[in-house]
Amino acid sequence: MKIDVLDYYSQDEWQAFKNESAKHETPFLMVNLNIIRKKYTELTNFFPFAKVYYAVKSNPAKEVISLLRDLGSNFDVASRYELDDLLELGVSPERISYGNTIKKAADIKYFYDNGVRLFATDSESDLRNIGRLAPGSRVFCRILTDGSETADWPLSRKFGCHPDMAIDLMLLARDLGLDPCGISFHVGSQQREIGAWDSAIAKVRYITDYLKDEGITLKLINMGGGFPASYISKTNELSVYADEITRYLKEDFGEELPEIILEPGRSLVAEAGVIASEVVLISKKSSTGLDRWLYLDVGKFNGLIETWDESIKYPLYCESRGEMCEDFIIAGPTCDSQDIMYEYYRNPLPSYIKTGDRIYWLTCGAYTASYASVQFNGFPPIKTVFID
Repeated sequence: MKIDVLDYYSQDEWQAFKNESAKHETPFLMVNLNIIRKKYTELTNFFPFAKVYYAVKSNPAKEVISLLRDLGSNFDVASRYELDDLLELGVSPERISYGNTIKKAADIKYFYDNGVRLFATDSESDLRNIGRLAPGSRVFCRILTDGSETADWPLSRKFGCHPDMAIDLMLLARDLGLDPCGISFHVGSQQREIGAWDSAIAKVRYITDYLKDEGITLKLINMGGGFPASYISKTNELSVYADEITRYLKEDFGEELPEIILEPGRSLVAEAGVIASEVVLISKKSSTGLDRWLYLDVGKFNGLIETWDESIKYPLYCESRGEMCEDFIIAGPTCDSQDIMYEYYRNPLPSYIKTGDRIYWLTCGAYTASYASVQFNGFPPIKTVFID
């Protein structure tokens, strides 16, 4: 399937990318802040009852944070380093959630000393640290959910606990003098099966009812992220997700919903980014080989780590000169055999593509620059330029 950029961007948006691209040597990531602005507005319009806590890890650039700060977003933070960046940009601690369930005791104290009062947890030892070092704070417990089979980038097993354990932890939180305010879940990044939210919300309803009998009224549901971006595979429009998820919530909780938190990352920033790369080399492994290898100046270690196991399938675009297209094995520039982005999934590109041609990776605003290595093989992290 040959990619048409106008399936992903308006003519004006694509022209803005091309104009910016002409100014720089590859590889680099371009981020169009106007697209993020549009995505944030769309999300808040479809979920008017929810608070948005942007997942900073998806793209922590100061330009992105500043834009979302001014639009009214809150922020989901994974480390003290992200916290420092937010505080430096004038984000108040009341707008910050410490959403990482894996944290040092010293980091809990650091967040508390800097004014943060909303913490995630999923284990007894972590909860006791919060009780000791962040007294009186609001805590929500992350539960395990289904959906790993239908998410492009699953988040199961490492995070969350069984609903019965969540009940025990919320009871313990009360005993520790904390405010056991709610339950969180994450159905997996790039989740295509909307029903995954239905089963997760039903688990929250079960926990809520049980704890109410124990004298605890939960006041918050953190539904995490999971809303998909437009890569190769089709997804439903955000409006469809919003309609269905709102219906699930009202079926289980009625018209008077508890506080609802969303933690979007990918869905806000992915489509705002395009990586410009250059063909370094084209080769075969034998004179009779059928496969042609296309080596680029960008790879897994400087921006494209989510191609691991070919999980995220980015749309690739190269300006055609009218020739037919064919499939290539696509690899990066480093001396690591893992630096192959697509070997089994083939992206059609112009047959007579040549060294020096530019290939554009669409929908690359999330989990690219923030995942890049520091200096593997001496290659620097991919640079980012902004369009506004």
